Amino acid sequence: MPNKQLIECVPNFSEGRDPAVIRQITDIIESVEGVKLLDADPGKATNRTVVTFVGEPAPVIEAAFLAIRKAGEVIDMRRHKGEHPRMGATDVCPLIPIANITMDEVVEWARKLGERVGRELDIPVYLYEYAATKPEWKNLAAIRAGEYEALPEKLARPEWKPDFGPARFNAAAGATAIGARNFLIAYNVNLNTASVRRANSVAFDVRENGRVKREGDPVTGPVVRDETGEPVRIPGACKAVKAIGWYIEEYGIAQVSMNLTNIRETPLHIAFEACRESAARRGMRATGSELVGLAPLQAMLDAGRYFLHKQQRSAGVQEEELVRIAIKSMGLDELTPFDPAKKIIEYRLREDSPDPLLAMDLRRFANETASESVAPGGGSIAAYVGALGASLGAMVANLSAHRRGWDDRWEEFSEWAEKGQKIKDALLKLVDEDTRAFNRIIEAVRLPKGTEEEKNARAQAMEEATKYATEIPFQTMELALQSFGLIRAMAEAGNPNSASDAGVGALCARAAVQGAFLNVRINASSLKSREFATDLVERAGRMAAQADQLEREVLEIIRKKVDKE
Repeated sequence: MPNKQLIECVPNFSEGRDPAVIRQITDIIESVEGVKLLDADPGKATNRTVVTFVGEPAPVIEAAFLAIRKAGEVIDMRRHKGEHPRMGATDVCPLIPIANITMDEVVEWARKLGERVGRELDIPVYLYEYAATKPEWKNLAAIRAGEYEALPEKLARPEWKPDFGPARFNAAAGATAIGARNFLIAYNVNLNTASVRRANSVAFDVRENGRVKREGDPVTGPVVRDETGEPVRIPGACKAVKAIGWYIEEYGIAQVSMNLTNIRETPLHIAFEACRESAARRGMRATGSELVGLAPLQAMLDAGRYFLHKQQRSAGVQEEELVRIAIKSMGLDELTPFDPAKKIIEYRLREDSPDPLLAMDLRRFANETASESVAPGGGSIAAYVGALGASLGAMVANLSAHRRGWDDRWEEFSEWAEKGQKIKDALLKLVDEDTRAFNRIIEAVRLPKGTEEEKNARAQAMEEATKYATEIPFQTMELALQSFGLIRAMAEAGNPNSASDAGVGALCARAAVQGAFLNVRINASSLKSREFATDLVERAGRMAAQADQLEREVLEIIRKKVDKE
């Protein structure tokens, strides 16, 4: 459903060494209908597991409560030791808006969860980030200061009365921070040193909070203070980054452990580069990195493009290649294998809404089209042919970007190739969407029609499904028509050895436009909303005529080039 509210929950549990304990917690999360468990990432050295799950708010809150309760039963904080700061069996439980929900709404859900945890489980709960009830509690580090060991003394002080739950020490479960925050990436950069002090020096260079300014010696010199007596700080290189250095005994290396709290301000690859540069200045090397939990696809694509641009290579390659370049450039697979299907949020969510046609090989796709089934039909084929046309345009752009003697033009062709990839990917999505649109009509036809109310509901469902089935091929027309800009540019200025490929791309693009136009017309003819149908068909007709003209122009450009040869 397009308007479904989605939130993500990323609780951190103080157990990373006993798979049986971790499994009890993840099993209880998966038992809640409507919740998708995306990841469980245990760390032996930190003795901590980061769990990620997503769903609509109510089931997510239920799963979070059950997980916090289970963690309190199976984890005893009196015996816990680990490298990461912690104060409870469920140390922190953030809620993150993902789709169709505001931060204010997520704050309300965080408060509901916190109230229930405090009331039913007798665990002290502090609200943080956007849910914080005090400015000083907005920062998680401030709440967690002193960690589990400081809780008995802190809870005895009035200013540390928790937001929910008792103001008394729960020795087994500790305390829990529940919050609402923006998407955060937990990310560690590996160094070729075992020195925590040197790793911290890199962390101080990188993190937004930087380091305390000192007179003379930057380590042992007296602290410089402002007029109010507060220490003066030297800001670090990266906004919205928190970082510390630590030693990972499991791998025998020190890491810079970071939380990237706003990846629009400091993307993944910029944080890695900042660590790499700082380490190099200090005689060390960043050998790789580690993603804790999951990352959004866009963060990986941006990283792939960044590193290709550094090589002066075209970034107009397929999505999978951009992800591969990002993994290799940041060494995300240095310590453990990095499986994009498990570590990228969108790829995990696709498991619940697969694209069956795109998952087929070419032979199976052709066989399925040729079978007795009415879908996939002309609409899916039109979208796929359009994707092939855009792919050929992107191919010519990439070949041109890497042509010997054209080194000064790589950015020009890279931009064209990236446009082609975007059009191709959008058209590929419509291959399965066209079939889904047709299936919506079939579902509407099968609705009961006994009573007058049922007849009206069925008629309304059929109208909406048919409207959608008309809009999908219209989108195919728009995208395929856009690809002519790329294809014509490549016919005129691209690698002359690939002129014929641009020509085939033009033929595919026109076929996609005209094929989709047939689907627009036949579906629009069944619509009761005649004004909508007439307007859509007229706009589609203009696009079809434009595609014919553009195809002729491209083929004429190519004919002249071929004749010169």
